[in-house]
Amino acid sequence: MGAILVTYKVFPEDILESFDPLKAEITNILPAASKIEGWGEEPIAFGLVALLVQVRFPEDVMGIVDEFEVELGKIKGVSQVQTFQIRRTSRDY
Repeated sequence: MGAILVTYKVFPEDILESFDPLKAEITNILPAASKIEGWGEEPIAFGLVALLVQVRFPEDVMGIVDEFEVELGKIKGVSQVQTFQIRRTSRDY
């Protein structure tokens, strides 16, 4: 069985000194049978930086990608979330 790799772009409401607290909150809401594959940062404008989160989901769970995006948007201090990239991998989960 394969997996789905999804990259989300998480926009904070304000400029953050550190993404560590936000990363901890994201890790806490991660669905079962999913795992974070990596983190990144993307400068937006005027010192604002978006957090990139790559998550591996099992491909046989319907709606998990969208549900996780909604949950990300509910985190305090997050202004917007975009699903940036979705790809399937045949690598074992």
